[in-house]
Amino acid sequence: MKKSDILLILFLAVIFTPFILSETLYNYYDSFYSRFPFITSFIKFAILATTGELIGLRIRTGKYTAPGFGILPRALVWGILGMTIQAAFIIFARGVPIMLEFAGLDGSVKAMNGSFSAGKLGVAFSISVLLNIFYAPVLMTVHKITDSHIEMTGGTVHGFFSPVRVSQILKGIDWNIHYGFVLRKTIILFWIPAQTLNFLMPEQFRVLIAAIYGIILGVILAFAALSKSDF
Repeated sequence: MKKSDILLILFLAVIFTPFILSETLYNYYDSFYSRFPFITSFIKFAILATTGELIGLRIRTGKYTAPGFGILPRALVWGILGMTIQAAFIIFARGVPIMLEFAGLDGSVKAMNGSFSAGKLGVAFSISVLLNIFYAPVLMTVHKITDSHIEMTGGTVHGFFSPVRVSQILKGIDWNIHYGFVLRKTIILFWIPAQTLNFLMPEQFRVLIAAIYGIILGVILAFAALSKSDF
């Protein structure tokens, strides 16, 4: 284990440990989230999801940094995407139970507001499936476009704000990997089960857990890139 690995572990410990050990810090977080949910989401994803990308880079190259990687632009992108994730969570978590009620599954809204039960698990699974069918592919494709744009512009903040060549980037995407693995396999095998568990949690923790999932996915994608398997 290198010094940089130890520093990353310490960094993550500094972020999470106080909230586990300190009721005061937890209450402050809860209050801040209640007042500024979108700002909170921006901060969480900018830090944690970008950390996931750094870990993925470490797995692929042996280092946490690389020329043109663009940590700051990636953090900015993840922060903005985090805000859209917060919005999607609100829309799907509150809308799907109502839709299920209209479909004849009475008690769906009540189940989501209650303690754990088979009904709540079923509704959480429904939320996760619809979220991952209608929102996740757009999110992942937008993220792929921004990643490519950052790489094409040298990872600089100035370059990031240059025009995005969307059509050129879309033509250059390896759809065998992006669709065959990132969209199809990770959504079915990882995101739907993971987000089902997430929607069983209190609302104020869902975006935080989703950002932590981003770290896990960064590791999965890094190993997939190393394997160079036929997706």
